[in-house]
Amino acid sequence: MLQRKFAKFLEAFLSENQNKILLVNGARQIGKSFIIRHIGSQLFPNFIEIDLRADNENEQLFADVTSVDSFYLQLSAFAGNRLGEKQDTLIFLDEIQVYPRLLTLLKFLNQDNRFTYIASGSQLGVALSQTPSVPLGSILIKQMYPLDLEEFFWAMGVGEEAINTARTCFQNQQALPEKLHSRFMRIFKYYLLTGGLPDAVNQFLKDKNIQRMRDIQQDIRALYGIDASQYDQQNRLKIRRVYDLIPSNLENKKKRVVVNRIENKKGKQFSDYEYEFDYLVQSGIALQIDAISNPRFPLLQSVKKSLLKLYLNDVGILTALLYQNNIKAVLNDECSINLGTVYEAVVAQELRAHGFDLYYYDNKQHGEVDFLIDNYSTLSVVPIEIKSGKDYYVHSALNHFVSNQEYGIQNAVVLSNNGEVVKKDKITYMPIYYVMFMMPN
Repeated sequence: MLQRKFAKFLEAFLSENQNKILLVNGARQIGKSFIIRHIGSQLFPNFIEIDLRADNENEQLFADVTSVDSFYLQLSAFAGNRLGEKQDTLIFLDEIQVYPRLLTLLKFLNQDNRFTYIASGSQLGVALSQTPSVPLGSILIKQMYPLDLEEFFWAMGVGEEAINTARTCFQNQQALPEKLHSRFMRIFKYYLLTGGLPDAVNQFLKDKNIQRMRDIQQDIRALYGIDASQYDQQNRLKIRRVYDLIPSNLENKKKRVVVNRIENKKGKQFSDYEYEFDYLVQSGIALQIDAISNPRFPLLQSVKKSLLKLYLNDVGILTALLYQNNIKAVLNDECSINLGTVYEAVVAQELRAHGFDLYYYDNKQHGEVDFLIDNYSTLSVVPIEIKSGKDYYVHSALNHFVSNQEYGIQNAVVLSNNGEVVKKDKITYMPIYYVMFMMPN
C-alpha cells in the first residue's frame, strides 16, 4: 500500500474528540476514498461508507434529505444494524457535493453529535462556492493532492535515512554525494513519467509497463472531462476546451492562457471565462499560477488575474499527452526535447501540494521568472527559476529581479539537473529534487 502523509493527519484527527466534521477536498482518483476507508475502518468498529455519486445514479436514498430526522431515516435503512454510538461509528459521506443540501445539513448533524462524520468530494470547492449556507463553524476543509515527490520516493523504496540525509543537505545548502544524486535524479525522472495518481504509480511499481500506466492516465484525464460535462451542462464545452488547451498553452513562450483561443473568437476577455477557470481549479484538476508585476511581500496584494497560467494537476498526465509511450524524451536527456514545461509543471504540483500559493513574475521589459513564493519568516519574496538544460546560470530576468532594491529580495533559487549546490550573491543553485523539501515558513 502506498504511504501517504495525509494518513498521519487523518488518523490524528479521527483519534481526537473533534467538534468539527472533516471535509476532504481534491480531484478524483488521487486516493481520498481509499485512505479514508483504510484509516476509518481501523479506528471505528462501525465504518459506514455512503457513495453519494452511486446513490444518485441508483436508489437516490439521500436525494430528498432536508433534515436531520430524514437523514437518520435513510441512514437506518442503509445501515441500521451497524449504527452504534459516536465513539464507535464513523459515517463516511463520499462525493457529498452530489447532494449540496447535505453540505448545509452537516452543521446540524454535527450539533446533534450522534455519530462521527467525515465527508469527501472531488468538486467541493465548486459546490461550497454555490451553497448559500456553508456551515463554516462546523467543518474543517482539508485539501488533498496526488502523491508528492517524497511520497513517490517512499514508493520507490528509498529509505528514511537517505531522504533525511538529503533533507539535511538541503537545509545546510550542501550537495548530495554523486551516487545518491544520480539515484535521486533517476527516481525524479520516473516521477515525471508516473506522476502522483495512485493507480498509475501502483501500475508502474507492479510491472513497469508504460503502456498500461499511460492507459490509466489517459482514462483519468477523460474522466475529468466527463465530470465537467456532468456537473455543468451549460458551460461544459467551454470548461472542456479550457482544460484541453492547458498543454498547448504551456508549450507557448509565455505559457499563459490565451482567451481568444478558447472559442476562437476575437475580443474575448478574461472575465468571460472566470467561471470556467474557477471550476477547473476548485475541482482540483488544474493548478492556477497568478501573475505579479510588483513583487513585494505579501504577493497576494499585487495579483494580475488577467495573466493566468494553468497547469495540469498531475505531471504524469502531461508527459502522457506530450510524449505518449516514448520514455526516452524524459529519461535520456534528448537534445531535441525541451523539458522546461514538464519541469515547471512538476515544481508547480509539488509547491502547491506543500501549501504554497503560486505566482510568477511578469514584466514586458525584463521578462518572466517562473515562480514566486512568500517567505513569512523574512517577510520577503523568494523567486524560483526552473532550468531543464545545462544553461542554468543563464537567467537575465532573474538577475534583474534580485538586483532591484525596491523588491527587497534576500535570496533566490535556481532548480536544475545539476547536483551541485552553489551560492552566487543572492542566488542559490540546487538540484531540482530538493523542491520536495521546500515548505512554507
